[in-house]
Formats: sequence, structure tokens, C-alpha cells
Amino acid sequence: MALAWLVGVWPPPLWWRDHWPRVTAIMRERSPAAAWRPTPLKDIAPVLQRMVIIGEDSRFRTHHGIDVSEIAEALRSWRQRDRLRGASTITQQLAKNLYLSSSRNPLRKVKEAVTALRLELALSKDRILELYLNVAEWGPGIWGGDAASRAYFGVPASRLSEEEAAELAATLPHPRTSNPTLRPERTLERRNLILARYHGVDVYIPPEEETDSLLMAVSAPVIPPALDSLEIAVPLSGDSTQDSLTARRTDAQTTRRTDATDAQRRTADSTRDSTP
Repeated sequence: MALAWLVGVWPPPLWWRDHWPRVTAIMRERSPAAAWRPTPLKDIAPVLQRMVIIGEDSRFRTHHGIDVSEIAEALRSWRQRDRLRGASTITQQLAKNLYLSSSRNPLRKVKEAVTALRLELALSKDRILELYLNVAEWGPGIWGGDAASRAYFGVPASRLSEEEAAELAATLPHPRTSNPTLRPERTLERRNLILARYHGVDVYIPPEEETDSLLMAVSAPVIPPALDSLEIAVPLSGDSTQDSLTARRTDAQTTRRTDATDAQRRTADSTRDSTP
């Protein structure tokens, strides 16, 4: 029963060799009325394909659906920082998009891994990449690399420049909270790392952290009131404060001298009155 639950996905992975999904599980979860159009891999710029592999799964061409080294690194990071970072391969992400959900349930992760292995057995690497580039979410309601290219840069995916391709790849870890129009500074930081790796620089590209991939509420910007509408008590400057303290000390000293003089005068008067 448990084995049937783990492997019982429909349609079977072999179906995707020459068929496109009308809608995926993740599309149904996030955009029930999602509309998308598949784009063959030959119509997606090779530079975008390369940038996505660099940013999402650098060992995509050599692993068999699960990157054991990445999983070990994720577990080590979790023990050190008490925070789980992502370790999903492109194939695992495709399995989640086609069949599963965005749930954090450990059983869902197990099913994702098993399904990824089945996809690798049934499909070529190019077909897995082709499907992934078409069904991945690249922004709220934006499904597929070609739709993202047109939405963000006004060109089809076949005409992307290096910088644009890297920026799209940088969007994938957090498409709803960090993309070229929302928190673009975060996207640009990741884009620059991907570009550096593309040009042969040995840089570290942080993987997705599981807590960051949740949909975050974006608060409205705080607009300060006009300055002239505020009643501000202006503090005394250092010199003014010192002058005030000096004046108070002088007044106190003068008062003490006056009191002492009056006391002496009263004593002298009393002495004269008591003399026979």
C-alpha cells in the first residue's frame, strides 16, 4: 500500500515524453485559472538554459534526479544554523510542479524524490529541462520562461541577452517575493553571481532556503509626514545649555550672598539694641 502511494502518480512519467500538461498541480494550487503556452526547447535561448542550470542545479547533467552531495550539505547547514536550506534538483522541482504541492510535509518530500527518480528513468535530460522551463513559476501568475521573458523584458525567450537570462534565472528561487519588479535588488545580487559563474569565476551561489520560499506579505511603504506639520521641541545647543547652567549658578550665588548680608545686618542691629 505504501509503495503504491509512493509510486502511484498519474499520468505516469513516460507520458511526458511527447505530451504537455494542460495544467500542473502547482498551477492548480496557486493560480486556478492559469493560462500558459508551451515553448519548445529549441525556441528558448541556450543562454537561459545554461543560466538556470547554474543557478538552480549545477550538477543537473550528471546526477540521476537526486543530488546526494547537495542533500548532505543541506543537512550539515541545518545542524549548524538550525535552518533548512533547499536541496531540490531541477528534476525534483519538476516532480513537485507536475504532481505534488508546495507542502513542507516530509512525506511529500519523499514522494518528490521517488518521482524524480522515475522521471529520470523515463525522460532525457533535455526533455526534463524543457518541461521545467515551461511549467516553472517565474512570478505571480507567470508560468514558463517565454511568458516571463515577454512580461519582464518584452522579448521572446529566444532573444534574451546574457544579463536578462541571468536575471530570469535569479528569479526562480523566490518568484513571488523576488523578481525583476518586486525586490529587484535581491534579484540583481543573485543575477551577478550567476553571471560570474557563467564567465568562469568560482563564486558561491546560495541555494534556496526553505523558510524564504514561503509567500511573504509585502507591507505598504511608510510615508513620513511633512516636516512643517510636526511640532518639534528643538533642544538647546551645547553652548546654550552651558550658558543656562552658568546663569543659574550665578543667581544661586547672588542669592546666598544677599542672605548672608541680611543675616549680618540683623545681628549688628540686635547687638546695638542690647548695648546699655
